[in-house]
Amino acid sequence: MDSYQIKKLKPEDYNKCGNIWDVEKKKKMAKMFYDELVSGNRITFIYSVNDEFIGEGSLVFQKNDPDYTIPDKRIYLSRMIVKEGYRNRGIGGIIVDYLIDYAKHLGYEEITLGVDTDNLNARHLYEKKGFTTVLFLGEDEYGEYVKLLKKLK
Repeated sequence: MDSYQIKKLKPEDYNKCGNIWDVEKKKKMAKMFYDELVSGNRITFIYSVNDEFIGEGSLVFQKNDPDYTIPDKRIYLSRMIVKEGYRNRGIGGIIVDYLIDYAKHLGYEEITLGVDTDNLNARHLYEKKGFTTVLFLGEDEYGEYVKLLKKLK
């Protein structure tokens, strides 16, 4: 496999995320992520090979949900996605490890995420990476999901 790079996404390169997921189809979500990126509430890291965006994952500092974020203690892992056709190659694990290390480096004690209960591949990956504490199991407009927590210290 070609060598990869993980680097922080600059707002002016945000449109390139359309290579990973359908930004047009998810306009509302894409705009929210972009606004968070610009405001500094979200840091997004891009996994790329030969400058092609293959995967992304973000850390969000403040979300209006204490399950997800507690200032200076708990950070939220958001929008971890690998481009179709590149899945099941370990890329997601590399991105998750990178985000966990980055959160530790920032001094956070805990990291959380939300995942659809029927997304078995993602759940398996997150559990393997230590996201084993269930904070909440419920439903929203997108279906049933679970909030998971990993202690960093």
